[in-house]
Amino acid sequence: MKDRLGRPLRDLRISVTDRCNFRCRYCMPPEIFDKDFQFLPKGEVLTFEEIAYLTKLFVKSAGIRKVRLTGGEPLMRSDLVRLVSMINDIDGVEDIAMTTNGSLLPGHIKSLKKAGLNRVTISLDCLNDEKFRYINGRNISVQTVLDGIESAVKADLNVKINMVVKRGMNEEDILPMAKYFKDTGVILRFIEYMDVGNTNGWKLDHVVSKKEIFTIINKELPLEPVAPNYIGEVADRFRYKENGNEIGIISSVTDAFCSTCSRARLSADGNLVTCLFATKGHNLRDLLRSGASDDEMIHRIEEIWTNRNDRYSEERLFNTDKKQIKKMEMSHLGG
Repeated sequence: MKDRLGRPLRDLRISVTDRCNFRCRYCMPPEIFDKDFQFLPKGEVLTFEEIAYLTKLFVKSAGIRKVRLTGGEPLMRSDLVRLVSMINDIDGVEDIAMTTNGSLLPGHIKSLKKAGLNRVTISLDCLNDEKFRYINGRNISVQTVLDGIESAVKADLNVKINMVVKRGMNEEDILPMAKYFKDTGVILRFIEYMDVGNTNGWKLDHVVSKKEIFTIINKELPLEPVAPNYIGEVADRFRYKENGNEIGIISSVTDAFCSTCSRARLSADGNLVTCLFATKGHNLRDLLRSGASDDEMIHRIEEIWTNRNDRYSEERLFNTDKKQIKKMEMSHLGG
């Protein structure tokens, strides 16, 4: 099953909640996502049974093998371990991953691992505690996240760290982060600051490019390129010449990878979203709840994907001076 640009559907990312216990300033600015912000009512959020059912349909229609659980913060969803177990029981699913801020991991990691979670990606944007408390908007310490990372490593999960780099916020923390994780065996990935949603005040001059990030690290910690693991991998891979350990740089702004994008996103309220920068999704929840048959649901999924022609990141640099289009918030559809 390929879209209009010949891209297959390989990975499904499922947002299980739009809620988060952080208020990161590049994602959910605390001034906007305050105590009066209206999150999704419970009745509009997909149940675990609905998520598992839709996942089965994606496996059947597109041969999906990899599933990633996102949020918001996925561990804000009660009893998430039950959903992991349900997805793990689906024939054809070979890999279950989760993206998290790590703060709640220690209390859940053993049960998640037992239920079938294979990999975890944890967000950490600096090691300076005062700065990190400001970035996350909830006065949560660096050590809280480091404890989450340690718990995942001890549980023998595959662990990656994501650092969003924004000029004027944390570009001076690139090298300290690289040095800290260089000998740990945990893969650190740097992410160019992206214009997801409409609330984070994105500007192109806030972006620290892949080239800059590479240069900063390579100057003190020499790097060499590594071939991609597979077609469509989002991060450019490098390794330290000293020890062979890996880092990555995700460059959706200055070096877009739309041409190989094979990811679909299922929002917490059941919208199939075909691009991280989409203006809207395609409502599967209401179709499902109307009593549609398996064949009808699969036909709709195939119709959406085969008509997909998204390539926002490739077009972005030619449109930065134009009126911003209204996009879905990352906290609503997952990263």
